[in-house]
Amino acid sequence: MFSSRFHWDAPHNRLTELLAAKRAQGAPILDLTQSNPTRAGFVYPDALRHAFDSPGVLRYDPAPAGAMAARLAVAEYYWQRGHAVEPARILLTASTSEGYSYLFKLLADPGDEVLVPRPSYPLFEYLARMESIVVRQYPLDYHGGWTIDLDALSRAVTERTRAVVLVNPNNPTGSYVKRGELEALTLLAAEHGIALISDEVFADYAFAADARRVTSLAGVDECAAFAMSGLSKIAGLPQMKLGWIVVAGPAGVRAEAMERLEWIADTYLSVGTPVQCAAARLLEYGADVQRQIRERTAANLAFARQALAGTALETLAVEGGWSVTVRVPRVRTEEEWCLELLKRDNVLVQPGYFYDFENEAFLIASLLTEPTEFQAGIARIAG
Repeated sequence: MFSSRFHWDAPHNRLTELLAAKRAQGAPILDLTQSNPTRAGFVYPDALRHAFDSPGVLRYDPAPAGAMAARLAVAEYYWQRGHAVEPARILLTASTSEGYSYLFKLLADPGDEVLVPRPSYPLFEYLARMESIVVRQYPLDYHGGWTIDLDALSRAVTERTRAVVLVNPNNPTGSYVKRGELEALTLLAAEHGIALISDEVFADYAFAADARRVTSLAGVDECAAFAMSGLSKIAGLPQMKLGWIVVAGPAGVRAEAMERLEWIADTYLSVGTPVQCAAARLLEYGADVQRQIRERTAANLAFARQALAGTALETLAVEGGWSVTVRVPRVRTEEEWCLELLKRDNVLVQPGYFYDFENEAFLIASLLTEPTEFQAGIARIAG
């Protein structure tokens, strides 16, 4: 009697079973998978608690694209980063996940395809199935740094392809799209009449400057393009539930896309009034949380590189984001590595196959982890 859009009977894997058993025994786990900033020991400004102190939260004025004051705040966020984005090109959502669902509805019919990077965060398959569309993967290659395999991506385009998804920077590889790659992608998209979707939630977390890097697709005008971000990552405020889509591309396509997106958003009207009223202050106060995150992730990355230098383990090049990838000897599978670390050392990391790494063996650790826990966990991995 239920929809076949999604398989609800996914079995537990051995790692989650062992973790549950360890926690039931009260074992002190060094959790190097922490991705929730509100549980990672950051100090949130007291002012955040007063951000909703506005009479506007008591009045409901539904606006499909979002309240103008909130869209102006998002436009200011881009202006501060060198991108001129008019509020008329911004549509608010409750999250980037909802943004994906809106864009998949906008661009694709059931059975159509979207191309997504491999490796990447294991979310696209679920979101796509909910919209009855198909995910096809294109590879990211590693040769001392990550690059998009543009030839493979081009070969993956079919008559059913509707969009190419970019995660910029990628999660977990931390690799940014480069200018040469974007030029090739916009040409490909324009030629085939498909769109680019850029998930930019980690864009503010670069570890060093790089003139080759693309920080946002908000200024693309050669093809239809959509840049997404939100408070969850850029301000460390996942509980506030505010994201957005910036619509880019040729003027005519942009206008039609925005009109259709407003129709979709009007169907749901999911973004809460209080968070829209508070958007400007949340972005302002969240800047301090972002600073703390940037400092911690940089320090944890430096520690991992130093601790693993000279060992049989290698930290792969990472440009930004909240994760570090460690290549380990292929003397056992990734799952066996993770099970052994958890069983022997009470250290929890994620295997590369969780993120669809094409080959083994890789471990993923979160740079968001509290420093003492991160350092102890990495030291045990190195030992």
